[in-house]
Amino acid sequence: MARLLMQYTISRNFWWTFLLSVLATLAVFFIPAYIIQPFRYESPRGLWWAMAIRHHAPFGSLLGVCFTLLLAWIIWYATGRGGKFFLVAGFLLAAGSAVLCRVNYFEWMFHPVRQAGFDSANKSKLDAGEMVLALNFNNDARAYPIREMAYHHILNDIVGGVPVAVTY
Repeated sequence: MARLLMQYTISRNFWWTFLLSVLATLAVFFIPAYIIQPFRYESPRGLWWAMAIRHHAPFGSLLGVCFTLLLAWIIWYATGRGGKFFLVAGFLLAAGSAVLCRVNYFEWMFHPVRQAGFDSANKSKLDAGEMVLALNFNNDARAYPIREMAYHHILNDIVGGVPVAVTY
C-alpha cells in the first residue's frame, strides 16, 4: 500500500512538473507577443522584459522542450491511454512554441506599406486633433497619420525626390 501511495505521489508530482514545464515553454513565446502589440501602450519596463525574454527565448524554449520530453518519457510508462494523449499534446505545444521562438513573428503583425496613397490637405478625412508625422523636402510636404504608422511601423516613400523610410 505504501509503495502504491508513493508511486501515486511521484506520478502526481511529475504530472504537475510536466504541466509547469509546458506552460513555461509556452510563456517564453507568448509573453513578448502579448506585450508588444500594435495600438497598445507599452511601458518601458514591459518592453524591456519582453525584449529580454525574446532574446533568451531560443535557448530557454529548447531547455523547456528537452525537460518536457524527459518528463513525458518518465510518465509515459506509468500512465494509461488517456494520459498518453495529454503527454503528446503537451509536448507538441511545447515543441511548437520552441519553433515559433525562432521565427520573427513580429513581421506577421507589422506589415510595411509598399505604395503610399495621399490626399490633399483639404480632402483629408483626418480629425483636427489627429497626430501625424510630417516631412518637408524641396517644397514637397507629406503627413503620415500616427494611427496608420503605429500598425505598419515603416513606409518607403519619395519626398522631394529623396527616398525616405518613414518609421514610428
